[in-house]
Amino acid sequence: MKRTMLITGASAGLGAALAREYAQRGWNLVLVARREDRLHALAADLKAAHGAESLVVVADLFSETAVTDLMVALNGTQIDGLINNAGYGHSGTFLNSEWDAHRKFNHLMTVVPVELTRALLPAMVERGFGRVMQVASLAGHMPGSKGHTLYSAVKSYLIKFSESLNAEMQGTGVHVSALCPGFVLTEFHDVNGTREGINSLPNYMVMKADVCAALAADALEADKAVFISGRINRFLARLNRWMPWLGRRVMNSSSNRYRKAD
Repeated sequence: MKRTMLITGASAGLGAALAREYAQRGWNLVLVARREDRLHALAADLKAAHGAESLVVVADLFSETAVTDLMVALNGTQIDGLINNAGYGHSGTFLNSEWDAHRKFNHLMTVVPVELTRALLPAMVERGFGRVMQVASLAGHMPGSKGHTLYSAVKSYLIKFSESLNAEMQGTGVHVSALCPGFVLTEFHDVNGTREGINSLPNYMVMKADVCAALAADALEADKAVFISGRINRFLARLNRWMPWLGRRVMNSSSNRYRKAD
């Protein structure tokens, strides 16, 4: 029997790339997002290309009852793997947005992935098999900077959560990993208004979504608690640990290039 991977934010970008990667590896999918047309189109592609069956779940993960509603929609479907990928970058300085915008951001980026992991994990442990990936970011290893004020903070949270959960799951058959990509070519940058800055980066700084997805799946299978995709990104993360003062200087000087900081 095929195993089933649930992916949030699966309608485009890295989420869709991860869906294709796992379909290619022989998994069935539960595709979760708000854009129903895109989910059905992706499900049809996965079926045609890899014979994967997909359950499409249209969900508003900003809702306070998002996880409860999602569990109802699953209707008893056995979930063997979970990828918490849904997310976005809320641009602008902290005081430039009303509290409700920050509250919604924190709910989607931290509460939902942790609550959904808690809802699905017990059955994985009981069966002796599970795969859980939190899509974090290289930003979680770097200093915060103006613009996207909460982004680095929530990604750091997911990294620490994954590290702890990975340690707790040793010997259970459940693998847990935080994926920390750097710049990946997706529509994420169109949504948060940073496409121009990303396009100006040299090719070695930017990774294609399908390449990132394959590396991430390998890292999860190897049970790497934290995986930073790309040598340059791993170097930058180490550099920040060695010389945090330099990391802060670089981030502050380049904030306006890659973020809307007003």
